[in-house]
Amino acid sequence: MCSMSRPTAKLTHLDPQGRPAMVDVSDKAVSAREARAECRVRFPADVARQLHASDLRSAKGGIVDTAVIAGTMAVKRTSELIPFCHPLPIDGCRIGVDWDGENVLRIECSVRTTGRTGVEMEALTGATVAALTVYDMCKALSHRIVLGPARLLGKRGGRRDVGTLR
Repeated sequence: MCSMSRPTAKLTHLDPQGRPAMVDVSDKAVSAREARAECRVRFPADVARQLHASDLRSAKGGIVDTAVIAGTMAVKRTSELIPFCHPLPIDGCRIGVDWDGENVLRIECSVRTTGRTGVEMEALTGATVAALTVYDMCKALSHRIVLGPARLLGKRGGRRDVGTLR
């Protein structure tokens, strides 16, 4: 497993004068890129029991199905949400949602592309928007639902690989 931070790292979205700027990727080689991220949704115990009993269905519909659709849509629109993300063709997107214990839903998003820049932000956006959708669909039961952490689990392609991909 590689380290997530580098001691000599510097911010890349700044120009020489320190102003915000999009990274120029025109000199980078086109390669296969993949990233995997997760976000967790922690429910109060009574809410988790209700969700287990309802098989994750609410008055608004299937919670997991809706979260998967919302997360996938978010992956495809990441460059519209994050100012310096490049628009990317998405070759593949998978969102999985499953219980991690009695009270926590784990949402994982894997994204693939072939391009000059990675899809870490797309994977993180997909996982977090799916989690936000779960919150939206369950907030009538409680506002004590907690989102996070959201984190990058791994990426492959580009200059360095980080974390793990399954």
